[in-house]
Amino acid sequence: MMKSLRSIPTKDAKLSMAFMYVAFIALFVGASCGLLQTLERSGKFTLPAGIGYYQILTVHGVVLGLVLTTFFILGFLLAAQSKTTGGYRSGERKVAWVGYWMATIGVIITTIFILLNEASVLYTFYAPLMAHPGFYIGLTLVIVGSWFIGFVIFRRHARWRKENKGERTPLLSYMAVITMLMWQIATLGVAATVLLQFIPWSLGITESIDVLVSRTLFWYFGHPLVYFWLLPAYMMWYAIMPKIIGGKIFSDSLARLSFILLLLFSIPVGFHHQLTEPGIDPFWKYLQVVLTFLVVIPSLMTAFSMFATFEARGRELGGKGMFGWLKKLPWKDVRFLAPFVGMVWFIPGGAGGIINASNQMNQVVHNTIWVTGHFHLTAATAVMLTFFGIAYWLIPSLTGRTLTKKMNKWGIIQTIFWSVGMAIMSGAMHWQGLLGGPRRSAYSEYAGNADTAAWGAYQIAQAIGGSILFIGMIIMLVIFINLAFFAPKGTQEFPIAQLSENAGTTPKVLENWKLWIGVTVALILFAYTIPFIDIIQNAPPGSPGYKLW
Repeated sequence: MMKSLRSIPTKDAKLSMAFMYVAFIALFVGASCGLLQTLERSGKFTLPAGIGYYQILTVHGVVLGLVLTTFFILGFLLAAQSKTTGGYRSGERKVAWVGYWMATIGVIITTIFILLNEASVLYTFYAPLMAHPGFYIGLTLVIVGSWFIGFVIFRRHARWRKENKGERTPLLSYMAVITMLMWQIATLGVAATVLLQFIPWSLGITESIDVLVSRTLFWYFGHPLVYFWLLPAYMMWYAIMPKIIGGKIFSDSLARLSFILLLLFSIPVGFHHQLTEPGIDPFWKYLQVVLTFLVVIPSLMTAFSMFATFEARGRELGGKGMFGWLKKLPWKDVRFLAPFVGMVWFIPGGAGGIINASNQMNQVVHNTIWVTGHFHLTAATAVMLTFFGIAYWLIPSLTGRTLTKKMNKWGIIQTIFWSVGMAIMSGAMHWQGLLGGPRRSAYSEYAGNADTAAWGAYQIAQAIGGSILFIGMIIMLVIFINLAFFAPKGTQEFPIAQLSENAGTTPKVLENWKLWIGVTVALILFAYTIPFIDIIQNAPPGSPGYKLW
């Protein structure tokens, strides 16, 4: 019997790849809708066949923001844990497959109702806009399906610790547990609002919905969602990129601590999305803004750790002077280039996040397309370029194929197209936002208003940037198909870095799960209990549903 060329057990690899197939189909569908959006907003193109702008906007947001990211992350986490802990048992894989099919069926149901124009409510699905019940039921299946995957990851982690008492959990497995723990806790909010509010309301069981409660529960989930996207990128940066450049992990303790801090401070911060909403006491808004700013700490820790790793390796290779080490890094290796570029884009993206979270500065940019520009810098650039960097080695390692020089070259070209396209599109969004241009809006001449006429040039620039991004997406799909089905068979490295000899001992307290889960719950209860009770007790009259499309 021929030995498998896959980097992890064959059955585990096929499970991870199943998630990847859905993720890249979502990339094609969502990015295509994104292109149509930018063309429509330019005023030079009209959507064909009666397709509505808010219909494709919903597809774009749901399919990219929820489907692509979630499926890619779950596939990556399963592969990373399998690689570092020795694979899953048959029962664990069965549970994971149940979760996969549940989530996939949920995606199909949700997408059908959006395409039928029965759910043009955007990915935030704000009440009192009402979608078809099938939309909410589909989303519920996606969430519950992901919980099954979380259970598998927690179960495998517990089993590894039982089998390896007293040993430090492999870093990638530890990070996978933190990521899913954040996801499980955060999704309780959106699950609650969908099951208890949206589904009964859309079915006609209840006549009205408490809008403020639904939005509060959504943003309890909605902002941690950003960190759910970001944490797998951090996994790549901390534990894999050092191996790709031939270096070692700067500090295991710092990496684990940054993940703990992100877990603690990422969930009780949802109110900074609701700074302009009435009905929430200003004190609690202030508190959650402070907690939001604390998230800057692990981000700066990550920046320090990564650039320390890069510099140390560059100087090992002979780099001289203040920045001579930069020249020694493997810029022609797309596995390094793509996530590095994503890391650099995270600097302006993170700065924009600080502006959005500031009560005073948020008044200027709230509900403008500035926010959309910021969102695309973080999620669609920093995160997605890192995900692409993962895909270049993960897909062939799961399929028993190799990343060829040709595909590596095309990956570099893809990185350039994606970066240039996003720079143009996101930059134009930021500028238009500062001029007052609204988000979530189709093209309009605003009855010939002179002040809004200046927005036209920025909207055309967004269409140009979106078109370049679309080309980058096509290149990425070609690379994915090649790595999955046509690349030469062989063994592709699953790069996992070793810890530097100079790193200190990792404190055992970082693996005290009772402590950190307890602190997380305490912070959430402190930040949400009193204001949530107040919101319910002093709630305005509920709203009936509206369909505005």
